[in-house]
Amino acid sequence: MKMTQMSKRMKNHHQSNTNVPRSGAYYISGLYAITPNELATSLLCKQVEAAIQGGAKLVQYRNKTADAALRLIQASALLVLCRSYNVPLVINDHLDLCAQIDADGLHLGATDSDIGAARRLLGADKIIGASCYNRIDFAIKAEAAGASYVAFGACFGSQTKPDAIHAPLTLFAEAKQKISIPLVAIGGINLDNAAQVIAAGANAIAVVGALFNASNMIKSSQEFTNLFKTTSTN
Repeated sequence: MKMTQMSKRMKNHHQSNTNVPRSGAYYISGLYAITPNELATSLLCKQVEAAIQGGAKLVQYRNKTADAALRLIQASALLVLCRSYNVPLVINDHLDLCAQIDADGLHLGATDSDIGAARRLLGADKIIGASCYNRIDFAIKAEAAGASYVAFGACFGSQTKPDAIHAPLTLFAEAKQKISIPLVAIGGINLDNAAQVIAAGANAIAVVGALFNASNMIKSSQEFTNLFKTTSTN
């Protein structure tokens, strides 16, 4: 992304951020783009913009290799970008960063901040997601604590998390009987298997490598998005 374009978006940021869908009115669905461990902020912004242009409905900033200073720079740049497209930006793990830049939401793992505490700090209008791995009991507790969505996975073998717990696809139909918030599928999802998790009942699919490593990210994002139009769900 050219700096002039970014500067214009920075200028309009505070004027347009009230148009971003919030948790109370925004239902998590479709393609959920999760960023890779990319240190080059300009490249990361270019990639995320391509994902959004192809149809991504939600973006999560996740960078396990960046230090606090770079996370602030990258998250701030992505927030401006995402809000220019009216797409929510969720921050992975870092409650302090989410609050500092007033991001649209936070995603928490089992060892991260307490969901209830995060909800109290961030307020009712923010998106809060929770990783529940293969545990429906975790999902029930997360919903009760104020989560906006829960994520199950890894649904398939994942290069991002090769040692991740496996979550069977039957989990989605079972979860729908016990909780009412959206269900996100994550882990090893690509264009060859995404239809399986959508058919199993996932409301959204979280994708990292199969999207960000694609030779044409806009096309790949469009193909993932189109699966929600052509796949019958449980």
